[in-house]
Amino acid sequence: MFQLGCKNRVCFQNEILSGLTVALALVPEAVAFAFVAGVDPLVGLYAAFMVGLLASIFGGRPGMISGATGSMAVVMVALVAQHGVEYLFAAVVLTGIIQILAGILRLGKYIRIVPHPVMLGFVNGLAIVIFLAQIPHFQIPGSGGEWMSGTNLGIFGGLILLTMAIIQYLPKLTTAIPSSLAAILTISFIVIGFNMDTNTVGDLASIKGGFPDFHIPAVPFSMDMLMIILPYSIVLAAIGLIESLLTLQLIDDITGTRGRGNRECIGQGIANTATGFFGGMGGCAMIGQSMINVNSGGHQRLSGIAAALFLLMFIMFASGLIEMIPMAALVGVMFMVVLGTFEWSSLRIMKKIPKNDAFVLILVSAVTVFTDLAVAVVVGVIVSAIFFAWEHASHIHVKSYDDENGSRVYELNGPLFFGSVKNFLDLFTPDEDPDDVIIEFQNSRVADHSAIEAIDNLADKYIKAGKKLHLRHLSPECKVLLTKAGDMVEINMMEDPKYHVADDKLS
Repeated sequence: MFQLGCKNRVCFQNEILSGLTVALALVPEAVAFAFVAGVDPLVGLYAAFMVGLLASIFGGRPGMISGATGSMAVVMVALVAQHGVEYLFAAVVLTGIIQILAGILRLGKYIRIVPHPVMLGFVNGLAIVIFLAQIPHFQIPGSGGEWMSGTNLGIFGGLILLTMAIIQYLPKLTTAIPSSLAAILTISFIVIGFNMDTNTVGDLASIKGGFPDFHIPAVPFSMDMLMIILPYSIVLAAIGLIESLLTLQLIDDITGTRGRGNRECIGQGIANTATGFFGGMGGCAMIGQSMINVNSGGHQRLSGIAAALFLLMFIMFASGLIEMIPMAALVGVMFMVVLGTFEWSSLRIMKKIPKNDAFVLILVSAVTVFTDLAVAVVVGVIVSAIFFAWEHASHIHVKSYDDENGSRVYELNGPLFFGSVKNFLDLFTPDEDPDDVIIEFQNSRVADHSAIEAIDNLADKYIKAGKKLHLRHLSPECKVLLTKAGDMVEINMMEDPKYHVADDKLS
């Protein structure tokens, strides 16, 4: 569990330098998300340290970076405003416990039901969110929201472009140092050396602090308190796990390896539970920092651990130096993350994929930007399921013929479920059929209780019409659920299918 993943000096060096790069990029993000949540900047920085460290050790995806995130911060605002930061710490502890239970119950596997268009929408939406989060840095510090113009804007924009150029082209010359780290250091030396007047990390807030102290949330331990924090904790746990597991899948695709979803749930839970007891705001996997880490060569646990420890060192010993880093360098790094995160191929294939998939992709991207990730993914999955049900509802059909005994045989093809039952019933004409009718289910699958009810209703129509009905090749389970047509099922132990029907009566 505690293996760092490095077996040689080159790997060790890459992981440490990648961790340093990530730590530098974590500082302004953690501070910004603390402001979003309405808490002190150190609350966000402590969360980035604790969550980043423990998720890297106990999580299921080496190389993935966790910390305070905007998607969780926006949920915390109301709780902090109404009840104070101590209730937030209690909610974060409960969030972690819920996530640990999700991992123990092996719920991480359900991330597999997320369709690919939803994944593309999630990635594109987060890329847009990361981009929009950089826009406020174009404001003049302490001006009350006044935007840069003239020389200030030219210097800031030029430094951003130079940062992006270094990240893009340095790897073609050397890979001895991560290009993002080289860009941050180069821009910092230029700004300090030429005494340029531009935004720095110190303009956001002071990041100086000590080691986080163990602190039991100062809240009344009562049912009333639990009822206050429980809704927030459930939402935070869901958002954290969805974002972490989707980021895990993205890193899997990039690295060609496979993370462990259920272990990641437990790792995130351990991280948030501990963070709540150390004065942190909680967090989850961060797609932007994870992309920086992977692109800088950090594929093992060591890079995440190093990033967290470097961040702690910045807070305790090097806050003055970190506060001198130009925001233009960090904005340039994040702009490169946006370019690398956005699935540009999705724009090219938009006219080639089914219209339903294209709609889901755009919908999830938009909902991610305007609400939050959890809502976007749930909406995407539900809309995809509705499209799937609607499309497959029309796939059911029959081939009818009269056999040598004069019986009318209906060979049913396609799935029989809630979406196709109306089309199923429209395929038959009890009043016009001969006295003996056979419905063959060998090429069909009865999926749910709506399908069972449709079969029963059809059987009732044939009974009222005075016709004899035979139902062939239904599973034994279906016969148990049938009430009116149960005796009409022809049982053949050798040929009848065995499958499960989704029905509460069997549970």
